[in-house]
Amino acid sequence: MPLPLSPQRPATRSRRRPARLGAPLAAVFATALVLTGCTPGGEPAAEGPGPASGAASGAAAGGPAEVPEGLEDYYAQSPDWQSCEQDAGDFDCATVEAPLDYADPDGERIELSLVRAGGARDGAEHLLLNPGGPGASGVDMVVDSLDFVVSEAVQEHYAVVGFDPRGVSRSTPVTCLSDEEMDAAREEHIDPSTDAGLEEVRASAREYAQACDENTGDILGHVDTDSAARDMDLMRGVLGDESLNYLGFSYGTALGASYAEQFPQNVGRMVLDGAMDPSLDEFGVTLDQAEAFEQAIASWAEFCLAGQDCPLTGTAEDGVQQVRDLLTQVEASPLTSTDGRQVPAATFVAGLITPLYADENWPLLTQAVADAMEGNPDVMLYLADLNAGRDEDGTYSSNINDAFTAINCLDASAPSDTETLRAQAEQLDEASPTIGRFLAYAGANCAEWPEEPVDEPAPASAPGAAPIVVIGTAGDPATPYEWAPALADQLESGVLVSWDGQGHTAYGRAGDCIGDAVDGYLVDGTVPEDGLQCS
Repeated sequence: MPLPLSPQRPATRSRRRPARLGAPLAAVFATALVLTGCTPGGEPAAEGPGPASGAASGAAAGGPAEVPEGLEDYYAQSPDWQSCEQDAGDFDCATVEAPLDYADPDGERIELSLVRAGGARDGAEHLLLNPGGPGASGVDMVVDSLDFVVSEAVQEHYAVVGFDPRGVSRSTPVTCLSDEEMDAAREEHIDPSTDAGLEEVRASAREYAQACDENTGDILGHVDTDSAARDMDLMRGVLGDESLNYLGFSYGTALGASYAEQFPQNVGRMVLDGAMDPSLDEFGVTLDQAEAFEQAIASWAEFCLAGQDCPLTGTAEDGVQQVRDLLTQVEASPLTSTDGRQVPAATFVAGLITPLYADENWPLLTQAVADAMEGNPDVMLYLADLNAGRDEDGTYSSNINDAFTAINCLDASAPSDTETLRAQAEQLDEASPTIGRFLAYAGANCAEWPEEPVDEPAPASAPGAAPIVVIGTAGDPATPYEWAPALADQLESGVLVSWDGQGHTAYGRAGDCIGDAVDGYLVDGTVPEDGLQCS
């Protein structure tokens, strides 16, 4: 799995941000265009019914959910909700304790941060949200953009709960670099295509891993996706719900699939939007994303040329080549922003892919490219900063880069020998001549990580779970569409819903067809027709 200290190459972590450039945005800055390495695990339950249209409610097995042995004290917690975030709205905050290591529940404890909102609170069922990542804050998602994320009907029906997964933001966070060190790393330029450059990548990865090890503590080895999914069941129990109602976006679908695999009998109404395929290895994810982002760049170029103030000329194919030429120029000579910061190719690419997450953002990409062609990278850097979590004052408002790395490095292994990395680089360049070369050599990074992987990619099945709605978007560059039918097919109760649109994820931006399907399930328990197509 990739690691964010190879400043030559960006990575994409999907998340939803309040900046609202139109939709969820990528979180960038690492070694590969990779969302996650999540691999659901756990013991399957007894065989159960598959998906069907109609009504669904409660846990699949019915009755109160069992408390896992040895965790009785954790599940008996009562969250002390306190009013919080008053400047942003009316929310309640609480913390919940969880074992650092579920194999040692009597050992060290960690704290998980939750926020609660919605028209219904005490006495209502809860709906947990996760915005993706890995490493994005669910607390921020609820506080900053709840109305963009879920409908009024959902907010009236549920007490909506956002949470920061273990290792993320307020929940015993992974900590690696200072703000100044992060800025410096994002201004560096390394060319891993040379032997010397690849060794520099390895050295940089070692330094980064050492910093994470020294600054984080024991949590660094326990932020894997399966452990975070176990935290979700703990939250379910502490919140008093018999089953888990859940809406997860992007990497949040990996969390949801892991939860369903480990606790199929506790699955309530679950919607997974922007689905990931848990059977793919790190390179399979990267390769699929490279192809999908290349298609998105071509779609944007066609859009640009059909409008006004487009800096491209000729056909869409010509326009894409002009973007490639621009990137080649930035590789040879990084641009300088008006605040004096250097913008090397990796940071430039991070900004370039950000607005591809939604076609609502394409006019901003047009402006960013036009300005960059005139030598001004300010808009491109703004986009890269946004997704790196950097505020205007130079501080980083989240630890998404560090958490992203820590989670991915635990979730799966990746080959790191030079021969394999070179071969992968050729495949990525062929799949995406525009940005493929910036996505290569990810395997060199987690090889230096201080903690060994605890899981490997594997299909999800979750036998016995209630219907799980899986949504895919035809033009999704970050979670390519084919991952959605793959996940829906793997899950024994998977229900596939598709949107013929552009950008990352569908609910909240795809219109009534998707909105009605999701709301109908979450609020009324009406399972969408398997294979529903929305346009």
